[in-house]
Amino acid sequence: MIETGDIAPDFTLPREDGSPVTLSGFRPGKVVLYFYPRDDTPGCTTEAQDFTALKDDFETAGVAVLGVSKDTVAKHAKFIDKRNLGVALLSDAEGSVCEEYGTWVEKNMYGKTSMGIQRATFLIDGEGRVARVWPKVKVAGHAAEVLEAARAL
Repeated sequence: MIETGDIAPDFTLPREDGSPVTLSGFRPGKVVLYFYPRDDTPGCTTEAQDFTALKDDFETAGVAVLGVSKDTVAKHAKFIDKRNLGVALLSDAEGSVCEEYGTWVEKNMYGKTSMGIQRATFLIDGEGRVARVWPKVKVAGHAAEVLEAARAL
């Protein structure tokens, strides 16, 4: 997994409307890059709603919030519409960005192993360096904690 102090790997992925988003295009702004397993599941919905609820606060702090999963652009658009979300969701359908950031991992549930996205968040400063990493995120209170860290940058 990418660690604090590392240069955040640059990428270009399509967002829910199909338009391309390039990480380095946000510089000198800061970015919250959060990886989540799947659209419209309970934990992922709560996380996206929590980031949406704090969207204005993130913008005031000069921070863009980007969610990443392997879901398609169409699934992202449906998720945003259904849940009235205000954050950009990027489709990493091939999984290359998840691999690069170390969030594509082997999971073990009820004795069965499978590959999936480990919920993780990266706070990236205006120079493209990872300022903080939250591996294995617990959703409750996470967006507020990330906002406080972003404000402190």
